[in-house]
Amino acid sequence: MLTIQGSKETQFCDGVSRRGFLRIGSLALGAVGGLNMRDLFAADRVKPAKNQKSVINIFLPGGPPHQDMWDLKMDAPSEMRGEFKPIKTTVPGIEVCELFPKMASMMQRFSIIRSIVGSDGQHASYQCMTGKPRPGSPPGGWPGMGAVVSKLQGLGRNGVPAFVGLQPKMGHPEWGDPGHPGFLGQAHSCFNPNGGAATDMVLKDVSLERLNDRRALLASFDTFRRSYDASGTMDAMDTFSQQAYGLLTSSRLAEALNIDKEDSKTRERYGRGTMKCRDDGGPECPEQFLLARRLVEAGVRCVTIGFNRWDWHGQNFKSSREVFPQLDSGLTSLVADLHDRGLDKDVAVVVWGEFGRSPAINKDAGRDHWPKVSCAALACGGMQHGQFIGSTDKTGGEAATRPIDFQDVFATLYQHLGIDSRITTVDDFSGRPRYLVDDPYKPIAELVG
Repeated sequence: MLTIQGSKETQFCDGVSRRGFLRIGSLALGAVGGLNMRDLFAADRVKPAKNQKSVINIFLPGGPPHQDMWDLKMDAPSEMRGEFKPIKTTVPGIEVCELFPKMASMMQRFSIIRSIVGSDGQHASYQCMTGKPRPGSPPGGWPGMGAVVSKLQGLGRNGVPAFVGLQPKMGHPEWGDPGHPGFLGQAHSCFNPNGGAATDMVLKDVSLERLNDRRALLASFDTFRRSYDASGTMDAMDTFSQQAYGLLTSSRLAEALNIDKEDSKTRERYGRGTMKCRDDGGPECPEQFLLARRLVEAGVRCVTIGFNRWDWHGQNFKSSREVFPQLDSGLTSLVADLHDRGLDKDVAVVVWGEFGRSPAINKDAGRDHWPKVSCAALACGGMQHGQFIGSTDKTGGEAATRPIDFQDVFATLYQHLGIDSRITTVDDFSGRPRYLVDDPYKPIAELVG
């Protein structure tokens, strides 16, 4: 990672400086954030594509309790039912947990899948980022959706990276994976503006105010390079690389990452939190959703988020009372903004975790891992919303109707992006073509017709 240092005047979430928050990709032998510098410079001359499609993938690390969110079981035995009451929504016949009042007030803009099946049971973001189970993965692993769109569709509009991952380093590393490039290689890894501090490469004495001064920037980089690579294995940047580097630091990406451009009312509507991770999980920062909106608006094709921590083996209901309102505010503000800005047909949103939680409430008032079934919420993307899809049995332990696999969801999202997952392949390390989605999985008819 390459960090650009700045002043501490402007605060993001838990007091981290917004300027300190900006980091420029992963830097390796002339590549920035998976982008070759020459390509990046050339991309500035590419005409913006109209109506570019994008996906925002919100991962809830640890497995959210579906029975307490969007699939309440009021007729289940008391040892399974939970503490929350359902409330009516704007869609007749659809009810959600009382802690999601904002979502209830705009349910016509959401679809809830209550019958997600096929979890591999791994405590990781892998399946929510790739659609594929980890066991049986090819060498290198399956690439995440962001890496796939980078490979197939190239840079985003305005020359910004195709793929941005907002996940910071987490105590449980497999939750912090924003979508590994897998066998597609590091050229298609995400641009991560909030990577782990241990891997940061810091440009000494360069603030954002000086980024337009390319000579100062390049001089600082050369100083860093000499100190980092005394052996001389890092090639000197040529003219095009220098121009590309200057372009990057003054691009629309930097503008999108500048959350100070939003007024205080907008930020308050999303909800303020902290970029400090909750235990070993993700940050409690709904402003990530605002940042995601700014990124897709700037032209990024795929943005991934790791929000909070949901592995509640104990105090499930106490944690729910703290976290559900944060998700309710952040998610509904994102969806409302996309509609208000005319992006609701161009940007699809998915929210989910790696599995669900057990019907039985344990002795610590928690729910345990439950790979048999889970839930997901989808919004925007020009899809048909205002519906429940699928159902579970009376305890929320099994899919009762319309089981939907992770790969069905991915087929739907790929179709939104203009990629036909039935026929599109990408080559693995051996040159073998690999389908993005396995047979017989396909786009969800209730959403896309």
